[in-house]
Amino acid sequence: MKEFDLIRRYFTQAPRHTDVVLGVGDDAALLRVPPGHELAVSVDTLIRGVHFPPQTPPAAVGHKALAVNLSDLAAMGATPRWITLALTLPEQEPDWLEGFARGLLNLAGQHGVELVGGDTTRGPLSITVQIMGVVPAGAALRRRGARPGDRIMVTGTPGDAALALQRLLAGQPLDPDDPLRRRLDRPTPRMAAGLALRGLATACIDISDGLCQDLGHVLAASGVGATLRTSDLPLSAAFLAHMPAERVDWSLPLAGGDDYELLFTVPQPQVALVHERLAGTGCPVAEIGVIEAEPGLRVLDSVGDRLALDRGGYDHFQTAESS
Repeated sequence: MKEFDLIRRYFTQAPRHTDVVLGVGDDAALLRVPPGHELAVSVDTLIRGVHFPPQTPPAAVGHKALAVNLSDLAAMGATPRWITLALTLPEQEPDWLEGFARGLLNLAGQHGVELVGGDTTRGPLSITVQIMGVVPAGAALRRRGARPGDRIMVTGTPGDAALALQRLLAGQPLDPDDPLRRRLDRPTPRMAAGLALRGLATACIDISDGLCQDLGHVLAASGVGATLRTSDLPLSAAFLAHMPAERVDWSLPLAGGDDYELLFTVPQPQVALVHERLAGTGCPVAEIGVIEAEPGLRVLDSVGDRLALDRGGYDHFQTAESS
Protein backbone atom coordinates (compact mmCIF):
# COMPACT_ATOMS: atom_id res chain seq x y z
CA MET A 1 0.00 0.00 0.00
CA LYS A 2 1.33 3.44 -0.89
CA GLU A 3 1.73 6.09 1.81
CA PHE A 4 -1.27 8.18 0.76
CA ASP A 5 -3.45 5.10 0.32
CA LEU A 6 -2.53 4.13 3.90
CA ILE A 7 -3.55 7.59 5.15
CA ARG A 8 -6.85 7.50 3.27
CA ARG A 9 -7.69 3.97 4.43
CA TYR A 10 -6.94 4.28 8.13
CA PHE A 11 -6.88 7.95 9.10
CA THR A 12 -9.13 10.03 6.84
CA GLN A 13 -12.58 10.85 8.20
CA ALA A 14 -15.40 13.19 7.28
CA PRO A 15 -14.97 16.64 8.87
CA ARG A 16 -16.58 16.98 12.31
CA HIS A 17 -16.24 20.70 12.96
CA THR A 18 -16.85 23.89 11.06
CA ASP A 19 -13.66 25.24 12.65
CA VAL A 20 -11.63 22.95 10.38
CA VAL A 21 -11.28 25.01 7.21
CA LEU A 22 -8.99 22.40 5.63
CA GLY A 23 -8.02 19.04 7.09
CA VAL A 24 -6.20 15.88 5.96
CA GLY A 25 -4.91 15.88 2.40
CA ASP A 26 -3.14 19.20 1.89
CA ASP A 27 0.29 20.56 2.81
CA ALA A 28 -1.10 22.02 6.05
CA ALA A 29 -4.36 22.16 7.93
CA LEU A 30 -6.29 25.41 8.23
CA LEU A 31 -8.04 25.89 11.57
CA ARG A 32 -10.31 28.60 12.94
CA VAL A 33 -9.75 29.59 16.60
CA PRO A 34 -12.93 31.02 18.21
CA PRO A 35 -12.82 34.74 19.07
CA GLY A 36 -11.78 35.46 22.64
CA HIS A 37 -9.88 32.18 23.00
CA GLU A 38 -6.23 31.19 23.17
CA LEU A 39 -4.70 28.19 21.40
CA ALA A 40 -3.28 25.46 23.67
CA VAL A 41 -0.77 23.15 21.96
CA SER A 42 1.05 20.06 23.26
CA VAL A 43 2.93 17.15 21.71
CA ASP A 44 4.04 13.72 22.94
CA THR A 45 6.01 10.89 21.37
CA LEU A 46 5.48 7.24 22.30
CA ILE A 47 8.20 4.64 21.71
CA ARG A 48 7.63 0.88 21.98
CA GLY A 49 9.45 -0.51 25.03
CA VAL A 50 9.72 2.95 26.59
CA HIS A 51 6.16 4.28 26.83
CA PHE A 52 4.32 0.99 26.36
CA PRO A 53 5.35 -2.68 26.66
CA PRO A 54 6.02 -4.42 23.33
CA GLN A 55 3.03 -6.76 23.81
CA THR A 56 0.51 -3.91 24.18
CA PRO A 57 -2.49 -4.40 21.83
CA PRO A 58 -2.48 -1.90 18.95
CA ALA A 59 -5.89 -0.43 19.89
CA ALA A 60 -4.51 0.32 23.36
CA VAL A 61 -1.44 1.97 21.81
CA GLY A 62 -3.71 4.20 19.71
CA HIS A 63 -5.81 5.06 22.76
CA LYS A 64 -2.78 5.90 24.89
CA ALA A 65 -1.11 7.97 22.15
CA LEU A 66 -4.07 10.36 22.27
CA ALA A 67 -4.90 10.02 25.97
CA VAL A 68 -1.52 11.34 27.13
CA ASN A 69 -2.02 14.44 24.98
CA LEU A 70 -5.59 14.94 26.14
CA SER A 71 -4.27 14.80 29.70
CA ASP A 72 -1.93 17.72 28.97
CA LEU A 73 -4.85 19.85 27.81
CA ALA A 74 -6.94 18.77 30.80
CA ALA A 75 -4.18 20.11 33.05
CA MET A 76 -4.49 23.46 31.28
CA GLY A 77 -8.28 23.58 31.51
CA ALA A 78 -8.45 23.57 27.70
CA THR A 79 -11.03 22.02 25.39
CA PRO A 80 -9.37 19.70 22.83
CA ARG A 81 -10.22 20.27 19.16
CA TRP A 82 -7.61 18.98 16.72
CA ILE A 83 -4.67 16.58 16.45
CA THR A 84 -1.93 15.78 13.97
CA LEU A 85 -0.21 12.38 13.82
CA ALA A 86 3.36 11.53 12.81
CA LEU A 87 3.62 7.75 12.53
CA THR A 88 6.86 5.85 11.84
CA LEU A 89 6.36 2.15 11.01
CA PRO A 90 8.96 -0.60 10.51
CA GLU A 91 6.59 -2.20 8.00
CA GLN A 92 2.94 -2.16 7.02
CA GLU A 93 0.90 -4.49 9.21
CA PRO A 94 -2.79 -4.11 8.30
CA ASP A 95 -4.07 -5.71 11.51
CA TRP A 96 -1.85 -3.49 13.67
CA LEU A 97 -2.77 -0.36 11.72
CA GLU A 98 -6.49 -1.12 11.90
CA GLY A 99 -6.34 -1.66 15.66
CA PHE A 100 -4.17 1.41 16.25
CA ALA A 101 -6.42 3.67 14.16
CA ARG A 102 -9.52 2.32 15.90
CA GLY A 103 -8.11 3.01 19.37
CA LEU A 104 -6.96 6.51 18.42
CA LEU A 105 -10.08 7.58 16.53
CA ASN A 106 -12.56 6.06 19.00
CA LEU A 107 -11.07 8.16 21.80
CA ALA A 108 -10.94 11.18 19.49
CA GLY A 109 -14.64 10.76 18.80
CA GLN A 110 -15.45 10.59 22.50
CA HIS A 111 -13.84 13.99 23.03
CA GLY A 112 -14.87 15.72 19.80
CA VAL A 113 -11.32 15.79 18.48
CA GLU A 114 -10.55 15.82 14.75
CA LEU A 115 -7.42 14.43 13.06
CA VAL A 116 -6.41 17.18 10.63
CA GLY A 117 -3.01 16.11 9.29
CA GLY A 118 0.32 14.44 9.90
CA ASP A 119 2.99 12.31 8.30
CA THR A 120 3.92 8.65 7.84
CA THR A 121 7.39 7.23 7.25
CA ARG A 122 9.33 3.98 7.56
CA GLY A 123 11.60 3.20 10.51
CA PRO A 124 11.49 1.95 14.13
CA LEU A 125 7.96 2.25 15.54
CA SER A 126 7.40 5.79 16.84
CA ILE A 127 4.12 7.64 17.38
CA THR A 128 3.95 11.41 17.79
CA VAL A 129 0.65 13.16 18.39
CA GLN A 130 0.33 16.92 18.50
CA ILE A 131 -2.87 18.19 20.10
CA MET A 132 -4.44 21.61 19.87
CA GLY A 133 -7.30 23.01 21.89
CA VAL A 134 -8.88 26.26 22.98
CA VAL A 135 -9.31 28.00 26.30
CA PRO A 136 -10.94 31.36 27.06
CA ALA A 137 -8.30 34.10 27.07
CA GLY A 138 -6.65 34.36 30.49
CA ALA A 139 -8.45 31.29 31.91
CA ALA A 140 -5.84 28.56 31.37
CA LEU A 141 -4.62 26.59 34.38
CA ARG A 142 -0.86 26.83 34.87
CA ARG A 143 1.86 25.28 37.01
CA ARG A 144 2.66 28.52 38.77
CA GLY A 145 0.24 30.04 41.24
CA ALA A 146 0.34 27.71 44.25
CA ARG A 147 0.47 29.65 47.52
CA PRO A 148 1.32 28.70 51.13
CA GLY A 149 -1.77 27.25 52.78
CA ASP A 150 -3.20 25.87 49.52
CA ARG A 151 -4.29 22.24 49.70
CA ILE A 152 -2.74 19.72 47.30
CA MET A 153 -5.29 17.47 45.63
CA VAL A 154 -5.18 14.63 43.12
CA THR A 155 -7.74 12.90 40.93
CA GLY A 156 -8.09 9.14 40.69
CA THR A 157 -5.72 6.60 42.23
CA PRO A 158 -2.02 7.06 41.45
CA GLY A 159 0.18 3.96 41.35
CA ASP A 160 -2.06 1.58 39.41
CA ALA A 161 -0.19 1.86 36.11
CA ALA A 162 3.20 1.65 37.83
CA LEU A 163 2.19 -1.53 39.64
CA ALA A 164 0.93 -3.04 36.37
CA LEU A 165 4.24 -2.24 34.67
CA GLN A 166 6.22 -3.61 37.60
CA ARG A 167 4.36 -6.91 37.36
CA LEU A 168 4.77 -7.14 33.60
CA LEU A 169 8.50 -6.43 33.80
CA ALA A 170 8.78 -9.17 36.43
CA GLY A 171 7.16 -11.64 34.02
CA GLN A 172 3.87 -11.76 35.92
CA PRO A 173 1.07 -11.76 33.33
CA LEU A 174 -1.89 -9.41 33.65
CA ASP A 175 -5.08 -9.97 31.68
CA PRO A 176 -5.88 -7.00 29.36
CA ASP A 177 -9.11 -6.51 31.30
CA ASP A 178 -7.36 -6.41 34.68
CA PRO A 179 -8.07 -2.97 36.23
CA LEU A 180 -4.35 -2.30 36.73
CA ARG A 181 -3.50 -3.27 33.16
CA ARG A 182 -6.27 -1.06 31.81
CA ARG A 183 -4.87 1.88 33.77
CA LEU A 184 -1.50 1.30 32.10
CA ASP A 185 -2.77 0.65 28.58
CA ARG A 186 -5.85 2.88 28.48
CA PRO A 187 -5.47 5.86 30.84
CA THR A 188 -8.51 8.07 31.36
CA PRO A 189 -7.81 11.72 30.50
CA ARG A 190 -9.55 13.92 33.10
CA MET A 191 -11.02 16.39 30.63
CA ALA A 192 -14.21 17.24 32.53
CA ALA A 193 -12.24 17.69 35.75
CA GLY A 194 -9.82 20.09 34.09
CA LEU A 195 -12.68 22.25 32.83
CA ALA A 196 -14.35 22.15 36.26
CA LEU A 197 -11.14 23.42 37.90
CA ARG A 198 -10.92 26.56 35.78
CA GLY A 199 -11.15 29.59 38.02
CA LEU A 200 -10.74 27.39 41.10
CA ALA A 201 -7.31 25.69 41.05
CA THR A 202 -4.34 27.96 41.72
CA ALA A 203 -1.94 25.57 39.92
CA CYS A 204 -2.32 22.31 38.01
CA ILE A 205 -0.23 19.64 36.27
CA ASP A 206 -0.89 16.16 34.94
CA ILE A 207 1.01 13.24 36.47
CA SER A 208 3.02 11.53 33.76
CA ASP A 209 6.50 11.05 35.24
CA GLY A 210 5.62 10.49 38.91
CA LEU A 211 3.56 12.39 41.47
CA CYS A 212 6.52 13.77 43.44
CA GLN A 213 8.49 14.78 40.37
CA ASP A 214 5.53 16.50 38.74
CA LEU A 215 4.57 18.21 42.00
CA GLY A 216 8.17 19.43 42.08
CA HIS A 217 7.54 21.29 38.81
CA VAL A 218 4.60 23.11 40.45
CA LEU A 219 6.68 23.96 43.52
CA ALA A 220 9.55 25.29 41.40
CA ALA A 221 7.26 27.37 39.19
CA SER A 222 5.41 28.75 42.21
CA GLY A 223 8.45 29.33 44.46
CA VAL A 224 7.01 27.29 47.36
CA GLY A 225 7.43 23.94 49.16
CA ALA A 226 5.02 21.24 50.31
CA THR A 227 4.32 18.38 52.67
CA LEU A 228 2.53 15.20 51.53
CA ARG A 229 1.03 12.48 53.73
CA THR A 230 1.13 8.89 52.48
CA SER A 231 -1.86 8.08 54.71
CA ASP A 232 -3.97 10.39 52.53
CA LEU A 233 -2.89 9.00 49.15
CA PRO A 234 -5.87 7.31 47.47
CA LEU A 235 -5.07 3.70 46.50
CA SER A 236 -7.44 1.62 44.39
CA ALA A 237 -8.98 -1.67 45.46
CA ALA A 238 -7.12 -3.36 42.61
CA PHE A 239 -3.81 -1.95 43.87
CA LEU A 240 -4.47 -3.07 47.45
CA ALA A 241 -5.52 -6.53 46.26
CA HIS A 242 -1.96 -7.04 45.00
CA MET A 243 -0.23 -5.01 47.70
CA PRO A 244 -1.95 -4.77 51.13
CA ALA A 245 -1.83 -1.44 52.93
CA GLU A 246 0.75 -2.60 55.47
CA ARG A 247 3.19 -3.57 52.67
CA VAL A 248 2.71 -0.74 50.17
CA ASP A 249 5.72 0.17 48.06
CA TRP A 250 5.19 3.93 48.20
CA SER A 251 7.54 4.51 45.28
CA LEU A 252 4.74 3.27 42.99
CA PRO A 253 2.07 5.93 43.72
CA LEU A 254 4.66 8.62 44.50
CA ALA A 255 7.19 8.10 41.72
CA GLY A 256 5.89 5.44 39.34
CA GLY A 257 4.40 7.65 36.64
CA ASP A 258 1.98 6.83 33.80
CA ASP A 259 -0.99 7.90 35.95
CA TYR A 260 -2.26 10.78 33.78
CA GLU A 261 -4.22 12.11 36.73
CA LEU A 262 -4.48 15.79 37.63
CA LEU A 263 -2.45 17.13 40.54
CA PHE A 264 -3.56 20.59 41.60
CA THR A 265 -3.69 23.14 44.41
CA VAL A 266 -6.63 25.11 45.78
CA PRO A 267 -7.14 27.51 48.69
CA GLN A 268 -8.35 25.60 51.77
CA PRO A 269 -11.81 27.29 51.78
CA GLN A 270 -12.41 25.99 48.23
CA VAL A 271 -11.78 22.29 48.98
CA ALA A 272 -15.48 21.56 49.52
CA LEU A 273 -16.33 23.25 46.20
CA VAL A 274 -13.72 21.09 44.44
CA HIS A 275 -15.40 17.95 45.77
CA GLU A 276 -18.79 19.29 44.67
CA ARG A 277 -17.67 20.18 41.15
CA LEU A 278 -15.73 16.99 40.53
CA ALA A 279 -18.50 14.82 41.93
CA GLY A 280 -20.58 16.18 39.07
CA THR A 281 -18.00 14.87 36.60
CA GLY A 282 -17.79 11.41 38.19
CA CYS A 283 -14.09 11.94 38.90
CA PRO A 284 -12.79 10.90 42.34
CA VAL A 285 -10.52 13.39 44.12
CA ALA A 286 -8.53 13.41 47.36
CA GLU A 287 -6.63 15.96 49.44
CA ILE A 288 -3.07 14.70 49.99
CA GLY A 289 -1.01 17.58 51.38
CA VAL A 290 -0.42 21.27 51.85
CA ILE A 291 1.65 23.99 50.19
CA GLU A 292 4.18 25.66 52.49
CA ALA A 293 6.52 28.63 52.32
CA GLU A 294 9.59 26.51 53.18
CA PRO A 295 11.16 25.25 49.94
CA GLY A 296 11.41 21.54 49.20
CA LEU A 297 9.07 18.56 49.29
CA ARG A 298 8.54 16.59 52.49
CA VAL A 299 6.74 13.22 52.40
CA LEU A 300 5.51 11.89 55.74
CA ASP A 301 4.54 8.28 56.43
CA SER A 302 1.56 7.13 58.51
CA VAL A 303 3.31 7.93 61.83
CA GLY A 304 4.65 11.30 60.69
CA ASP A 305 8.23 10.28 59.91
CA ARG A 306 9.99 11.51 56.78
CA LEU A 307 9.84 9.01 53.93
CA ALA A 308 12.88 8.80 51.65
CA LEU A 309 12.44 7.84 47.99
CA ASP A 310 15.24 6.58 45.74
CA ARG A 311 13.90 8.80 42.95
CA GLY A 312 11.09 11.26 42.46
CA GLY A 313 9.91 10.00 39.09
CA TYR A 314 10.80 8.89 35.59
CA ASP A 315 13.71 10.42 33.65
CA HIS A 316 14.19 9.42 30.00
CA PHE A 317 17.94 9.86 30.23
CA GLN A 318 18.50 8.07 33.54
CA THR A 319 15.75 5.46 33.88
CA ALA A 320 16.41 2.24 32.03
CA GLU A 321 13.13 0.33 32.20
CA SER A 322 9.91 1.08 30.35
CA SER A 323 7.80 3.98 31.59
